[in-house]
Amino acid sequence: MSIETMSLSGRKKEVSNKKMTFLESLYLVTILKGLFITIRHLFRRKVTIKYPEQTREMSPVYRGQHMLMRDEEGRERCTACGLCALSCPAEAITMKAEERKPDEMHLYREEKYASIYEINMLRCIFCGLCEEACPKQAIYLTKSRTMVRSNSDREDFIFGKDKLVMPLDMAIDNTKKPQMAK
Repeated sequence: MSIETMSLSGRKKEVSNKKMTFLESLYLVTILKGLFITIRHLFRRKVTIKYPEQTREMSPVYRGQHMLMRDEEGRERCTACGLCALSCPAEAITMKAEERKPDEMHLYREEKYASIYEINMLRCIFCGLCEEACPKQAIYLTKSRTMVRSNSDREDFIFGKDKLVMPLDMAIDNTKKPQMAK
């Protein structure tokens, strides 16, 4: 007896309900096939690396630590438009906008800036959509080997502007984005 079913891909699949023979019901052949696969993998070369002494080559599309960029004069580029927070599928970015005061012209590029800019690294999926959505190219996922460190406190994974804003010494030569450290 056969039954026709529909798979998720839309292709029809014919399923049969035939009785198993005595040898098939012992599953001896299936167990031997599984053992053969296990034994075959025992003699293959291991893919493990010795981490501190050896490091794996990073993928060319690797996205690392977030960084809020500065312009050539050292001012923050972010204008708190919120497009990065809207484009984030994990809803990991929160920000609060404020107006720039006259004595803060050397700190912020536009009249509006992000007084609070936080990324919850526990929620972030490093997709890079925030980087693509930013019209001012203010947020960048670095290609450096710096990764989010492990910790036992959840509060330590909420990165504020103190951890995200680019250091001033890097802002002087801002024509190139930070590259992978070798």
